[in-house]
Amino acid sequence: MTGSSPRHVEMTQFPVVDDCLQIGGTPLPRLADRVGSTPFYAYDRKLISDRVALLRRHLPSGVELHYAVKSNPMPELLCHMATLVDGLDVASAGELRAALNTGMSPEHVSFAGPGKSQAELAQAAAAGILINIESSREIDALTAIAARTGYVPRVAVRVNPDFELRSSGMKMGGGARQFGVDAEQVPELLQQLGSSGLSFQGFHLYAGSQNLRSLSICEAQRQSFSLAERLASHAPSPVKVLNLGGGFGIPYFPGETRLDLGPIGENLASLAERGAKVFPAATLVLELGRFLVGEAGIYVCRVLERKVSRGQIFLITDGGLHQHLAASGNFGQVIRKNYPVIVGNRVSGSRREAASIVGPLCTPLDLLADQMDLAQAHAGDLVVIFQSGAYGLTASPTAFLSHPNPLEVLV
Repeated sequence: MTGSSPRHVEMTQFPVVDDCLQIGGTPLPRLADRVGSTPFYAYDRKLISDRVALLRRHLPSGVELHYAVKSNPMPELLCHMATLVDGLDVASAGELRAALNTGMSPEHVSFAGPGKSQAELAQAAAAGILINIESSREIDALTAIAARTGYVPRVAVRVNPDFELRSSGMKMGGGARQFGVDAEQVPELLQQLGSSGLSFQGFHLYAGSQNLRSLSICEAQRQSFSLAERLASHAPSPVKVLNLGGGFGIPYFPGETRLDLGPIGENLASLAERGAKVFPAATLVLELGRFLVGEAGIYVCRVLERKVSRGQIFLITDGGLHQHLAASGNFGQVIRKNYPVIVGNRVSGSRREAASIVGPLCTPLDLLADQMDLAQAHAGDLVVIFQSGAYGLTASPTAFLSHPNPLEVLV
């Protein structure tokens, strides 16, 4: 970028040697040869481990860390993550199977999401995981399952709070939402739960996601704790689990900065101390996905053709929005902004130019970078999109135009 325009935060998690990006200690071209084809996603297991360790250094010892599987359910990555965190949170029967396949104890797996099917509820009850109730219908369904099978489902109530996580990229609570039970309706639901025979465990609150302001996160955590404290007086038994959600963001766009964990750790230490008195039998839980894996992943595609149209340079690649919808700006962006992108095998390059990176799809939406300052690239060069470890492949319409699916590797 030129002039006084805001720039992307520097991507320093992957080293550059001889002007070439290294992933897991391997030069990008060699990794591409090892994978065998482009496009592909690559995730660095050491970066994931380092991110969890960084977070642990800021968290009080009594707070558990859970991984939200929906952010990246790649089996090998999930198995690695299961060795680092205290629990796994799933949002479908498919994710439940993947979580249990890691060897994580069902006691430390939870299931959230609106519209759980009868089959999903039955599977979750049989597995013995914690089911986050999102409606009275789910209580009725689980009560019937318990009567038929003899299983005693473990449940928590997912609460739609009466506040929002300010400055969050995606609001998941507050106002009218499809998620959870409105806070004002929870006392009545808890009364129904008390007579159901289900095993009440606690509360799940998730106000929003992709937040880069630590003070906003701290405020939401305090409000969530206070709300749970008020609702606990209506609970049929003591609270054993209090999931305060997550919302920790990573920088994607120009002008954004990394989240400061210091204030969050201090705030959680205060809440943990308070929780020991208010909820003496309860475990405090943080549920994070994007923050743990987002910066550890890249998407790699190859330049097929360099094209100039009326003075504008286009790098046409074998990747596109069908494989990385978020980078195209079609996954939650109101105004399209560029992800951090480089030419991975010539990071600085001997010549620079403004170029747009597009895919092979027959739609103008297939835009991965719009007029970015890049090293001059030609056919055969490798384009890298950073911040691609979360909500990449599985959040993309891979069937669109019937191109082959990209591979994923954990290095």
